[in-house]
Amino acid sequence: MGTVAKYKAEFDKRNIKVVALSVDGLESHKGWIKDINETQHTTVNFPIIADEDHKVSELYDMIHPNANDKLTVRSVFVIGPDKKVKLMIVYPASTGRNFDELLRVIDSLQLTAYYKVATPANWKNGDDCVVVPSIATSDIPSVFPKGFKEVKPYLRMTPQPNLN
Repeated sequence: MGTVAKYKAEFDKRNIKVVALSVDGLESHKGWIKDINETQHTTVNFPIIADEDHKVSELYDMIHPNANDKLTVRSVFVIGPDKKVKLMIVYPASTGRNFDELLRVIDSLQLTAYYKVATPANWKNGDDCVVVPSIATSDIPSVFPKGFKEVKPYLRMTPQPNLN
């Protein structure tokens, strides 16, 4: 949770609202939030849902199948403005989450929601994108004025459209 707090400005830049869920009770949150703030030199600055009875975490299958249900929930959900789950990752309790990867995925989700592109494997913000197959090659210049490269008729690359 300390890392989430440290990434808050990055989430804010992307208009992302962060909320956490804990299987601990509300009273215990006060103590461990204080510890997180102290040991990780940050301030937990987002809402935390207390799910002591595990109703939410069980309803959404958030506890890793090989984990003790008293352990930390390590599930990550990205929910779009349309209230639909766009991404779900469940980490084992022994494995920390990769927030740089989460930001990369959020950047891809936001880009592909507004432009007719897909992002290839290992894509990073600023890299070329794949023109979706539904766009005819003859229409690409009007949709993507920065140009494109045809690797194969079904694989056309274009500079990331939302960058100058």
